[in-house]
Amino acid sequence: MVHFVGAGPGAPDLITRRGAALLQEADCIIYAGSLVNPALLGLAKPECAVYNSAEMTLEQVLDVMHRVDAAGGTTVRLHTGDPCLYGAIREQMDALDADGIPYDDTPGVSSFCGAAAALNAEYTLPTISQTVIITRMEGRTPVPEKEKLASLAAHGATMVIFLSIGLIDKVQQALLAGGAYTPATPAAVVYKASWPEQKVVRCTVGTLAGSTRANGITKTALIVVGEFLGTRYERSKLYDPTFTTECARSSSGAPPGSSVDRTPDGFTATTIRLS
Repeated sequence: MVHFVGAGPGAPDLITRRGAALLQEADCIIYAGSLVNPALLGLAKPECAVYNSAEMTLEQVLDVMHRVDAAGGTTVRLHTGDPCLYGAIREQMDALDADGIPYDDTPGVSSFCGAAAALNAEYTLPTISQTVIITRMEGRTPVPEKEKLASLAAHGATMVIFLSIGLIDKVQQALLAGGAYTPATPAAVVYKASWPEQKVVRCTVGTLAGSTRANGITKTALIVVGEFLGTRYERSKLYDPTFTTECARSSSGAPPGSSVDRTPDGFTATTIRLS
């Protein structure tokens, strides 16, 4: 059995409870090098075999999984953030399918969520942006023609750019070429979100490259762009007093075995009785 597990953005206490339990039970852990906080490896039992996949090929990773499975053991394949984003897990899963080795996937907190937390930001502000584009600048790995950064930048939506900090000049050029962002559009670079050495650099699209270089950031950082980093927005309808929710329309809105009361200040309080 192979468990693909998201390690979270960096801080060891941001791994899920399920992910931590799987690490504690694993007979083998294959982790994604320096992108994974080594503190998580401290959850492994003493006899657990630990491999750094940064020093391995796909074939070597699969060979370890095969050997552990043949011996009746379990492997945790520990990826940074959430494995579904730039985790290269599909090729591993397809190979396991071909060999009849069972696996499952435990999600993790992605670094783009960690970046928002570091910025104390909300990506989807009413009237500003209701769309988040997650992408990367083409490098050794190409991107489809329709997904060139300049083309996506034309939407003017909130954008989170992975794996591109080493191409910061090209990123800045592409963002401006899209036409929706201007040199004054807010931007930020978040280095190692949630790690002790986390650094947040706030800037604009026009100063993005210069600010990144001035702060010595060359790797392990996300670029975020959009007016959500500014000060303009309208309040959410969700908690607007004129906005009626299904719960508010319901005579009780409460689950079975509970009661609904009005507090002195007019709010609704639900009491849930636990058996």
